[in-house]
Amino acid sequence: MNEQAGKDTFLGMVQKLKERLEGITAEGSAGGGMVKAVVNGKKELVRITIDPQVVDPNDVEMLQDLIIAAVAAANRNLEEQMKETIAESIGDLGINLEF
Repeated sequence: MNEQAGKDTFLGMVQKLKERLEGITAEGSAGGGMVKAVVNGKKELVRITIDPQVVDPNDVEMLQDLIIAAVAAANRNLEEQMKETIAESIGDLGINLEF
């Protein structure tokens, strides 16, 4: 394989990895599942679900805290999935990455 073909192969692998990462979604929850957040591989918040029982007009701060916690949990789960996906994708290259 010549140098240009090797570069093209590598760039193709990088593009496929990027597409795989962007296709990932992860969920996080807080308050025993009363608030759930879903983020995608672009790190965008794509859905938030709030159980009506947790909505208390006299305690908005609690709801805000639960939303923040659910989004943070979703982002942590996303990071773990992304690390696993990257490790799987480069494993065939014989490269050992430790996160």
